[in-house]
Amino acid sequence: MAKKDLKTLLEILFVSTRLGLISFGGPIAHLGYFHEEYIRRRKWMDEKSYADLVALCQFLPGPASSQVGIGIGVMRAGILGGIISFLGFTLPSVIALIVFALILKGMDIGNAGWIHGLKLVAVAVVGHAILGMAQKLTPDLKRKAIALMALVIILLWQTAFTQVGVILLSAFLGFVLYKNHRDEENSNIHFPISRKIGIICLSLFFGLLILLPILREISSLDWVEMFDSFYRSGSLVFGGGHVVLPLLEREFVPTGWLSEESFLAGYGAAQAVPGPLFTFAAYLGAVMNGWSGGVIATIAIFLPAFLLILGTLPFWDQLRRNPKIKGALMGVNAAVVGILIAAFYQPIWTSSILKPIDFAFAAVLFSMLVYWKLSPWIIVVTGAIGGALLTLLI
Repeated sequence: MAKKDLKTLLEILFVSTRLGLISFGGPIAHLGYFHEEYIRRRKWMDEKSYADLVALCQFLPGPASSQVGIGIGVMRAGILGGIISFLGFTLPSVIALIVFALILKGMDIGNAGWIHGLKLVAVAVVGHAILGMAQKLTPDLKRKAIALMALVIILLWQTAFTQVGVILLSAFLGFVLYKNHRDEENSNIHFPISRKIGIICLSLFFGLLILLPILREISSLDWVEMFDSFYRSGSLVFGGGHVVLPLLEREFVPTGWLSEESFLAGYGAAQAVPGPLFTFAAYLGAVMNGWSGGVIATIAIFLPAFLLILGTLPFWDQLRRNPKIKGALMGVNAAVVGILIAAFYQPIWTSSILKPIDFAFAAVLFSMLVYWKLSPWIIVVTGAIGGALLTLLI
């Protein structure tokens, strides 16, 4: 391996691990952290390419923020870069949740003051991301209208399929409104993956989806049954981690794999750690079968996301350069802004801003991030300490 390649991989590992340690607040907040670190600070991608990647991951089932992180790593340093980016972002919360499962699962951490402070950090981070993306992705009245439509529909009809429907409708509107649009801004982006690899990954994704239930029926091995349940949950979920939780509950609680109390304790633990909410699977696997169960569950639930992003990236570049597809993408990107704003209100705002002092503290954190331009980890530490102090004072 060339010295330059090793340096790039180490840089990806360092940056993604740091993001994995500080990225609290759920998938929408993660996109805000990614935007701040990868786009604003390091300029690994331009704004338009990042928006297109986010749009692609909104189309795919699975954890959108993890897929965006994998995609950025792939574009930076190939498949190995994608794997390292994923490991850096995911392992901190996986390790923490396995530890919670083995040692701390009986503790009540769901109402801790420092967790509330981290929710206020998410308000600041997501608010900043929305401002930046809205300026870039909704510059004209038609795209502002698409964003508004997405916002209203997402808030008023909260079902598992609403987000997918909004994205498809916005793609159609963008296709109709902008099919003759001439885009002067070209995005500089490189996809170091062949179409052959893409086809193999997509074949593996669908093959495992069909094969695993068959293996489950003919095998008596517990780990096969567990792998199938987590893989299927990770394959069929649109809308991120909060949507996968009820699916996992239906898979494991009624069947007696673990108790309702253990499930809810893990949910509290998952809210307390940074990184993707899909790592809740690590907790469940560890409760059911120790640390090895946590590892199996983590691999199984994230494998579909990995196969899908690697399978679609080689074809995505050609599709997005098609003028008609570009119009559809413009509509989808505008809708993403509306989806971000809807998620900013619920659950982020409604679960965080409960009193005037919460709003005041969130405004301070926002100012530290936007105007004083302090590093995100400083904002996270300040939020955690401030949240704990607010609990003691009030």
